Amino acid sequence: MKRTMTTDDAIKRWNQHAESFISSYTEHGDIHREVFLNPTIFSLLGDVNGKRVLDAGCGEGYLSRLLAEKGAIVTAVDYAQKMIEMAKQRTSSDAPIHYRQGNCEQLSFLADAQFDTIVSNMVLQDLEDYEAALREMHRLLTDGGVCIFSILHPCFITPNSGWVRNEKGERQFWKVHRYFYEGVYDQNFPVHHKEKIVYYHRTLTSYMKAIQQAGFTLSAVVEPVPSDEMLARYPLFEEDLHCADFIVFKLTK
Repeated sequence: MKRTMTTDDAIKRWNQHAESFISSYTEHGDIHREVFLNPTIFSLLGDVNGKRVLDAGCGEGYLSRLLAEKGAIVTAVDYAQKMIEMAKQRTSSDAPIHYRQGNCEQLSFLADAQFDTIVSNMVLQDLEDYEAALREMHRLLTDGGVCIFSILHPCFITPNSGWVRNEKGERQFWKVHRYFYEGVYDQNFPVHHKEKIVYYHRTLTSYMKAIQQAGFTLSAVVEPVPSDEMLARYPLFEEDLHCADFIVFKLTK
């Protein structure tokens, strides 16, 4: 039977585990954001100096701060009040960032065509109604505006996916399981807690259909791999050259 969980229920869990989730964050986010996502997102963004940017699902605000350092005028929203509180604490009072608590599925407090650019980094997989979130992003962009969003790669990160190991505990291959299941599933975090962070899995077809129905044009798709420089610093990520952990979309209104 398909399991259900509303976004409101997911928000409660994020508020409960917010501090633990971001405990390893630096000014570049966690290590996966530093190695895979940040380089890809900024290469797709180009010059943001002077642009009005929405960080849709900002978490503790690291990406908002990086955008502001590059000259962007940033509005940052997150559905977890605890994340917004921590973002404000970590951000200089003179930074051009305006933090707001809000669910990306419904951002009626923001005006139409208000932003030149929207970035939503590892967020749509956390929302029950991702289609509504994409429609809101389309509404909030100026004509010709760009939306960039990243998610776990739905073809490889699925419910019950993971490494298959031999009798010595050595990794043999990555197993994909239940790809066509669409719905909520528990993550491994926090390890020793009953109420874990949840993600919503959808197929790549469903994401592509939602992008089109929201009115966007697909401009680029990137499956990030670590650069040679990052591999030299973090050799453990050589295993990520075998299949993609993330996928990043660039959309145009």
